[in-house]
Amino acid sequence: MQTTLSCEIAQAAARLVVEEGLEYGPAKRSAVKLLALPARTPLPGNEVVEDAVREHIALFCADTQPAELRALRRVALGWMDRMAAFRPYLGGAVWHGTATRMSDIYLQLFCDDPKSAEIALIDHGVSYETGMLPGLHGQPVDTLSVGTLSPELGLVVGVHLLIYDLDDLRGALRPDVRGRSPRGDAAAVRQLLEPDL
Repeated sequence: MQTTLSCEIAQAAARLVVEEGLEYGPAKRSAVKLLALPARTPLPGNEVVEDAVREHIALFCADTQPAELRALRRVALGWMDRMAAFRPYLGGAVWHGTATRMSDIYLQLFCDDPKSAEIALIDHGVSYETGMLPGLHGQPVDTLSVGTLSPELGLVVGVHLLIYDLDDLRGALRPDVRGRSPRGDAAAVRQLLEPDL
């Protein structure tokens, strides 16, 4: 059972996720600061924050969020088609349906050669930045980040390509703690968009 304090942190974090585009970890830590709580205050789990995000969207963004989510999924699908050789999977808020115009897109690429995706971007003249982001098991993973215009949203969306070895694909499709698929391939994203395609 969640404590009142845990719920307060989750609600504050949810507002930061929806309104500022923060990821769950940074949002929870920022919520603790905003609520003037001790730094060692226990944080709610991601499932609790996700529930709070869904509540926040239902209360404050129900009229705009569905169209924003569809626009982000279209951008994601475009990049998945573009990077099809690297077995792309969509994860995060855009996959789970909690994304807003402030959300970035996270695509996991499963490559025979870790440098091949970067070479593909270079060959197509795509500007990108390299970095590291938490990966499938919380471990840092090499990431290629690009900005791409969403005409529907009228803004540049961050697309993060997380680079994995092909062998990592086996464990990547295990259901999450709620029994859901944690990510989907291009066919699954098309299915989500089917009424609009």
